Amino acid sequence: MMGQQPRTESLFYYFRLEEQIPADHLLRLIDCYIDFGFVREQLKGFYSATGRPSIDPEVLLRLLVVGYLYGITSERRLMEEVRMHLAYRWFTRLSFDQEIPDHSTFSKNRHGRFRQSGVFRKVFEEIVHRCLKAGLVEGRNLAVDGTLVGANASNRSRVPREKLVEVAQVSRTVQEYLAELEQQNPVADQEERATPQPMVSTTDPDAAWAVKSGPASLGYYDNYLVDTASRVILSVAATPARFRQETLAARRMLERVSHFGVRPLNLAADKAYGSGEFLAWLLERDIQPHIPVIDRRHQTQGHFTREQFRYEPQENAYYCPEGKPLRYRGLSHRSQGYIYRATEAQCQGCQQKKLCTPGLYRKLFVHWQEPARRATRALAGTPAYKQSQRARYKVEALFAELKQQVKLRRVRLRRLWNVAEQFHLAATAQNLKRLVRHLDQKRSQGLSAI
Repeated sequence: MMGQQPRTESLFYYFRLEEQIPADHLLRLIDCYIDFGFVREQLKGFYSATGRPSIDPEVLLRLLVVGYLYGITSERRLMEEVRMHLAYRWFTRLSFDQEIPDHSTFSKNRHGRFRQSGVFRKVFEEIVHRCLKAGLVEGRNLAVDGTLVGANASNRSRVPREKLVEVAQVSRTVQEYLAELEQQNPVADQEERATPQPMVSTTDPDAAWAVKSGPASLGYYDNYLVDTASRVILSVAATPARFRQETLAARRMLERVSHFGVRPLNLAADKAYGSGEFLAWLLERDIQPHIPVIDRRHQTQGHFTREQFRYEPQENAYYCPEGKPLRYRGLSHRSQGYIYRATEAQCQGCQQKKLCTPGLYRKLFVHWQEPARRATRALAGTPAYKQSQRARYKVEALFAELKQQVKLRRVRLRRLWNVAEQFHLAATAQNLKRLVRHLDQKRSQGLSAI
């Protein structure tokens, strides 16, 4: 006999939310191994001692963690999902008789205590600290890279920089941006500030016009410093999508992880990080750069390379294969190096001129950091270098997870400090998954050994 299920509702139900969550569910594992109570301590000084009790900041953090774990990028939609999803309610401590917070609660806290306290960076660092404490992170072989994430601004929102003062009369965002520029320390920020872009977005002035694959667009770089053995993200940096910002972000991230006691033996990266300045910075800190060197030595195909010229330190001159000197001619601040060249008369009657240069005379460029570049080239054939380059793909895998599972192909918030919040929370969610599975595996092995 065919059954039929009628649509009926009981007046009362015996129901325990705790019993509905599987033992191996990701949120149950996180709740078992991670105590987020430290958030209250971080934010304690930003709440008044009197007045109506606010929403528990730990609940707000748990809500955001759920959103980043499951790729729910809209806070309005996140509240709807929490209302309907049993596991989300259980993890966020919101029982059926409690009201779900309004999505605007996040914005109010974000522009106040969240920003002032830097709580999301501290949450990220706390999870990294626990990864280190659990023995998950080796910290010896690291890799760095950045990925382009689209900004929440239209490409048509850009105006010439000289018109910003005019736009500021009707745009609060531009007013704040110009005020921040005036407050910047011109000496301290000189290294990190690139040449200003001629066009600025009035919607998100911090976003940069960039192209990595496909058409140019406004965006940010999400920079990761990763322990390749465990795939744990050790540091995160949000920067405008400008080429020079990648190496500056790498330096800041390496300095931050040193506070955790992480002392890497080597750093793997792609050729974008192969500038002489950055390579020298790494070698000064006893970090082997497993990085391809940015090198223009072989752009003159079919002609003599610099290795075929003999250098005489006492004369500060190079000698070509024909024994003719190339004297020092000065500095190139733009290219960061020294220039040596022969004279037109020396090269005019040379029998090997066709093998040397198509010009009237031969010129050599020597980078200021040539010793560091030479030392890095010497590492290129070593087994450790090859292993680092093979392991570097793990950073790309994390970026794929970021965009496909966390759904962070385009930022939802605007301005650099807001974007940094999103990047830190996304990396926290990625690290949490690896940490709790590592702890659960250790626990299972311990029980099986007993």
